[in-house]
Amino acid sequence: MPAIVDAWDLVRRNLRSQSGAKVFDQWLKPAVLAAGSDEETVRIGLPSPFMTNYVKSHFGDRLRLEFRQLMPSVRSVVVETSTKALVPPSANDESPATTAAPAPSVPRVLGADRPLAAAPAKPAREGERFAFDPRFTFDRFVADATNQVAFNAARLLAAEGPVRFSPLYLHGATGQGKTHLAHAIGHAFLEAHPAGTAIYMPAERFMFEFVKAVRERDTFAFKARLRSVDLLVIDDLQFIAGKDSTQEECFHTVNEFMTMGKRLVICADRSPRMLEGIDPKLVGRLASGLVADIRPPEYALRRAILAAKLADMPQVSVPDEVLELLAMRITANIRELEGALNRLVAYAQLIGEAVTMDFALQTLGEVLKGPQRRITIDEIQKAVSAHFEVKQLDLVSERRAVAIARPRQIAMYLAKKLTTRSLPEIGRKFGNRDHSTVIHAVKRIEELRDKDREIDTAVRGLMRQLEG
Repeated sequence: MPAIVDAWDLVRRNLRSQSGAKVFDQWLKPAVLAAGSDEETVRIGLPSPFMTNYVKSHFGDRLRLEFRQLMPSVRSVVVETSTKALVPPSANDESPATTAAPAPSVPRVLGADRPLAAAPAKPAREGERFAFDPRFTFDRFVADATNQVAFNAARLLAAEGPVRFSPLYLHGATGQGKTHLAHAIGHAFLEAHPAGTAIYMPAERFMFEFVKAVRERDTFAFKARLRSVDLLVIDDLQFIAGKDSTQEECFHTVNEFMTMGKRLVICADRSPRMLEGIDPKLVGRLASGLVADIRPPEYALRRAILAAKLADMPQVSVPDEVLELLAMRITANIRELEGALNRLVAYAQLIGEAVTMDFALQTLGEVLKGPQRRITIDEIQKAVSAHFEVKQLDLVSERRAVAIARPRQIAMYLAKKLTTRSLPEIGRKFGNRDHSTVIHAVKRIEELRDKDREIDTAVRGLMRQLEG
């Protein structure tokens, strides 16, 4: 298979040039073109599970882009633990990449954040079909009440049939699963529409490519490339705040997709009305679609995510008590939760020890000690009364004036989010109120946080103060 062998040699040279000799020698030099590779699926073998996990997470996208540039037929690059090489490593790894530069007709990726160059004979959007991360699919997304609306809306948008809403606007804090859903939409859409085309583009890359097109006086090609696809996903929209020209182009792109009835997905860290530094007319377009939030994961979801993650590691054993410890202590960020499990498993494999409770506490001490302090409802009431300049007794009284009722609802909301107290217990702490009153307060504050910037800022500040 000379084509794939030659491509592998060029990929190694390019990666050595991009990453530097030290990083390349430590992580990529041991990699081999593994047996089972063909012109559609490239298999890269590493000698240990730890090296496999590291290369997969740090170089997986780069490897796929490199091979796609050299061989458009490549659909995926699998990084696995294997020493069965299809060909031995090149003897020229130590040579500078310039000693055997690729032929002029072969494009070369200079970095994962650079735009893809298309083969002249094929449409530019064809390569974008494979820009979605293979790890992020609907099957691997764990759903519950905190993300169910977003999950169902994402599946509906990707399915066959007419477009029922566009854009789909997903928002939530960092590490809650927005990007996972964005990539899952792309995979499901392309599976349901084999002839369809799709692009996943972080807002930062949107800005980079637009500015580059302006400088090169080639904005027409940029516009045509994005607007010709059937599905466009723009992630982390908040990063174009204050970038007027980029926002203007983004507005026209959104408007074009809505006018043509095509699928559009936008992800950001807050609801449209809460975005700062974004043109109001763009905010209006985004808010006119389906807006779905992803709330911080509750314990049951965190535990289920760890179980699903562990299922992908069939030869790894982690006791239930360790998984429960991680789920209880790491509460705000799914990405941090998964990272803690990965780190625990990697360290155990490196030193050849079994994962136990003592090992987890020793390895993840600084990660686990933060949320250990128990926050009490009394502390919450004191903090809320001080912030809103009301008496603590007013929070447990029967007074219904807005100046008292709103801080009381915020205090109930914080008690539900920051303590392990049940709804009836919280109600008793607020003047023997029924648990349904607590539920109403929590829902009301969640709604107001999406609409009222002042309340959202107050809640964020109180959370930081209480958790700090």
